[in-house]
Amino acid sequence: MSAGDGLRVRRVYEAPEPADGARVLVDRLWPRGLSKEDARLTEWCKDVAPSTELRRWYGHEGERFARFAERYRAELAQEGAQRALEQLRERAAEGPLTLLTATKDVPSSHAAVLAEVLQEGS
Repeated sequence: MSAGDGLRVRRVYEAPEPADGARVLVDRLWPRGLSKEDARLTEWCKDVAPSTELRRWYGHEGERFARFAERYRAELAQEGAQRALEQLRERAAEGPLTLLTATKDVPSSHAAVLAEVLQEGS
Protein backbone atom coordinates (compact mmCIF):
# COMPACT_ATOMS: atom_id res chain seq x y z
CA MET A 1 0.00 0.00 0.00
CA SER A 2 1.32 3.42 -0.87
CA ALA A 3 0.21 6.57 0.90
CA GLY A 4 1.82 8.88 -1.66
CA ASP A 5 4.49 11.56 -1.33
CA GLY A 6 7.18 9.12 -0.22
CA LEU A 7 5.07 7.70 2.60
CA ARG A 8 4.28 3.99 2.42
CA VAL A 9 2.56 1.46 4.64
CA ARG A 10 3.69 -2.17 4.43
CA ARG A 11 3.75 -5.39 6.41
CA VAL A 12 6.95 -5.80 8.39
CA TYR A 13 7.18 -9.40 7.13
CA GLU A 14 7.60 -8.25 3.51
CA ALA A 15 11.17 -8.09 2.20
CA PRO A 16 12.68 -4.60 2.41
CA GLU A 17 12.76 -2.65 -0.85
CA PRO A 18 15.10 0.18 -1.86
CA ALA A 19 12.09 2.53 -2.16
CA ASP A 20 11.26 1.97 1.54
CA GLY A 21 13.66 4.63 2.73
CA ALA A 22 13.42 4.82 6.52
CA ARG A 23 11.66 1.72 7.86
CA VAL A 24 9.73 2.41 11.08
CA LEU A 25 7.79 -0.24 12.99
CA VAL A 26 4.68 1.40 14.45
CA ASP A 27 3.32 -1.56 16.45
CA ARG A 28 3.38 -1.69 20.25
CA LEU A 29 4.34 -5.38 20.26
CA TRP A 30 7.27 -6.97 18.45
CA PRO A 31 6.09 -9.05 15.44
CA ARG A 32 5.95 -12.79 16.10
CA GLY A 33 8.63 -14.92 14.51
CA LEU A 34 10.66 -12.01 13.16
CA SER A 35 14.25 -11.38 14.19
CA LYS A 36 15.48 -7.84 14.71
CA GLU A 37 18.06 -8.48 11.97
CA ASP A 38 15.46 -9.62 9.42
CA ALA A 39 13.21 -6.62 10.17
CA ARG A 40 15.95 -4.20 9.06
CA LEU A 41 14.34 -1.30 10.91
CA THR A 42 15.48 2.27 11.08
CA GLU A 43 13.41 2.76 14.23
CA TRP A 44 10.73 1.16 16.40
CA CYS A 45 8.23 3.86 17.33
CA LYS A 46 5.90 2.36 19.97
CA ASP A 47 4.62 5.78 21.05
CA VAL A 48 2.35 6.10 18.00
CA ALA A 49 0.81 2.64 18.37
CA PRO A 50 -2.75 2.38 19.67
CA SER A 51 -3.16 1.65 23.36
CA THR A 52 -3.42 -2.00 24.34
CA GLU A 53 -7.02 -1.37 25.41
CA LEU A 54 -7.97 0.14 22.03
CA ARG A 55 -6.12 -2.55 20.06
CA ARG A 56 -7.91 -5.32 21.97
CA TRP A 57 -11.30 -3.62 21.62
CA TYR A 58 -10.86 -3.29 17.84
CA GLY A 59 -9.64 -6.85 17.27
CA HIS A 60 -9.56 -6.11 13.51
CA GLU A 61 -13.34 -6.46 13.31
CA GLY A 62 -14.18 -4.60 10.09
CA GLU A 63 -17.41 -3.06 11.35
CA ARG A 64 -15.48 -1.36 14.17
CA PHE A 65 -12.83 0.25 11.92
CA ALA A 66 -14.46 3.70 11.61
CA ARG A 67 -14.91 3.98 15.39
CA PHE A 68 -11.40 2.56 15.95
CA ALA A 69 -9.91 5.17 13.61
CA GLU A 70 -11.76 7.94 15.47
CA ARG A 71 -10.59 6.71 18.88
CA TYR A 72 -7.03 6.16 17.61
CA ARG A 73 -6.88 9.72 16.23
CA ALA A 74 -7.89 10.93 19.71
CA GLU A 75 -5.00 8.95 21.21
CA LEU A 76 -2.61 10.44 18.64
CA ALA A 77 -3.66 13.92 19.79
CA GLN A 78 -2.21 13.26 23.25
CA GLU A 79 1.14 14.74 24.23
CA GLY A 80 3.38 11.64 24.09
CA ALA A 81 2.05 10.64 20.70
CA GLN A 82 2.36 14.21 19.41
CA ARG A 83 6.13 14.22 20.05
CA ALA A 84 6.50 10.88 18.23
CA LEU A 85 4.33 12.12 15.34
CA GLU A 86 6.54 15.18 14.96
CA GLN A 87 9.62 12.95 14.78
CA LEU A 88 7.96 10.85 12.08
CA ARG A 89 7.03 14.00 10.14
CA GLU A 90 10.66 15.14 10.33
CA ARG A 91 11.85 11.75 9.12
CA ALA A 92 9.35 11.87 6.23
CA ALA A 93 10.61 15.34 5.27
CA GLU A 94 14.14 13.91 4.95
CA GLY A 95 13.13 11.25 2.41
CA PRO A 96 10.95 8.18 1.85
CA LEU A 97 9.31 6.75 4.98
CA THR A 98 7.71 3.32 5.29
CA LEU A 99 5.45 2.61 8.25
CA LEU A 100 5.59 -1.07 9.13
CA THR A 101 3.02 -3.20 10.91
CA ALA A 102 2.55 -6.92 11.51
CA THR A 103 -1.18 -6.83 10.80
CA LYS A 104 -2.49 -8.82 7.84
CA ASP A 105 -5.14 -6.25 6.86
CA VAL A 106 -2.99 -3.18 6.23
CA PRO A 107 -5.76 -0.96 4.76
CA SER A 108 -7.83 -1.42 7.95
CA SER A 109 -4.91 -1.00 10.34
CA HIS A 110 -3.69 1.68 12.67
CA ALA A 111 -0.71 2.15 10.34
CA ALA A 112 -3.06 3.25 7.53
CA VAL A 113 -4.76 5.74 9.88
CA LEU A 114 -1.35 6.94 11.05
CA ALA A 115 -0.26 7.55 7.44
CA GLU A 116 -3.39 9.69 6.90
CA VAL A 117 -2.65 11.70 10.05
CA LEU A 118 0.96 12.26 8.95
CA GLN A 119 -0.17 13.45 5.52
CA GLU A 120 -2.77 15.79 7.00
CA GLY A 121 -0.16 17.42 9.21
CA SER A 122 2.47 17.96 6.51
